[in-house]
Amino acid sequence: MAGAFATTTQAQQTQPQTQAQPQTQTQTQTQQRTQTQGQAQPRTQQQAHMPMYPQGYIGADAMFWDLSNDVGPSGDSAGLRLRGGAQFNEFFGVEAHLGTGGSDGPVELDHLIGAYGKGILPLSQEFRLYGLAGITEVDFDVSREDGFSYGAGAEFDIAPNFSVGADYMRYLDRSDRTFDAASVGLRFRF
Repeated sequence: MAGAFATTTQAQQTQPQTQAQPQTQTQTQTQQRTQTQGQAQPRTQQQAHMPMYPQGYIGADAMFWDLSNDVGPSGDSAGLRLRGGAQFNEFFGVEAHLGTGGSDGPVELDHLIGAYGKGILPLSQEFRLYGLAGITEVDFDVSREDGFSYGAGAEFDIAPNFSVGADYMRYLDRSDRTFDAASVGLRFRF
């Protein structure tokens, strides 16, 4: 009888198994994960419209500035402002400004340079309001000053990576003088 048992066991080992065990849900999920590891998954349509952070940007603006001075010369003119920054999420970023431009009177703006924190209020997928606060150095042909700056603006996306915007900044706020600028321009996100 022992010989018959051994023969039956040997016969079972040499025959291929034809019955597949049913997979559990956990085994199926593990197998799917193993198959997709290392492969880029296609983004859904909603994910394709969501920005990736951090997101860098650059822009150029026409800047219309005004220096109001209680003592000394005042002036106003138009100039150019370049800006760049990074947006870390949909509500916060940092931005830098570099501006120069003209004179229409006794004062000429040689340059301004500043760094700001940027708070963002998205009102829709394409439209946002923002506020800026930081430090600016302003160099006129008659003096150089720096100080706390603040402003607000709005942006509207005209294409996936391009937006138009406008803002108003108070670059200097002293008891005897102020330096303000209104700007309008384009921004490119990368």
